[in-house]
Amino acid sequence: MATAPATGDTVKRIQQRGLWFEEFEVGTIYAHRPGRTVTETDNVLFTTLTMNTQPLHLDQAASELLAPFHDRLVNSMFTLSTLVGLSVTQLTQGTIVANLGFSEISFPAPVRHGDTLYAETLVEDKRPSGSRPGEGVVSMRHTARNQDDVVVAVAVRKTLVRMAPDA
Repeated sequence: MATAPATGDTVKRIQQRGLWFEEFEVGTIYAHRPGRTVTETDNVLFTTLTMNTQPLHLDQAASELLAPFHDRLVNSMFTLSTLVGLSVTQLTQGTIVANLGFSEISFPAPVRHGDTLYAETLVEDKRPSGSRPGEGVVSMRHTARNQDDVVVAVAVRKTLVRMAPDA
């Protein structure tokens, strides 16, 4: 049976955070779990909040007539946001300074209501910042797969990340 520490005892406290620049390992793949099941409400809310009036996301009757999918699809910007969001707690929570940019974004397969997204991140490159002491640039390739292991999104992201405080 566990007991509380006696008054005055030192208790180890760990706060969840992302990785400091030094902790990123080029060539390492980080698997982000749990996944995120996408609902119709997610899609409609995101689509309307962002003023995207594309019937493919909002209008079931119109979507049924549109080849090749014949169904509403999840907004690809929601897919991209979720892909990046799934990585935050493991990689950048509290350690990121800024997103510097996204490139090579692709959506090789559609996401549908009820799909579950799983993400992984490959650290492709890192270097100390030449203009911002105590920070470094990390390049990551994020990949999202659905519950059937089909790749539904890929994005390369460059971030500015803090170095460890004692570095």
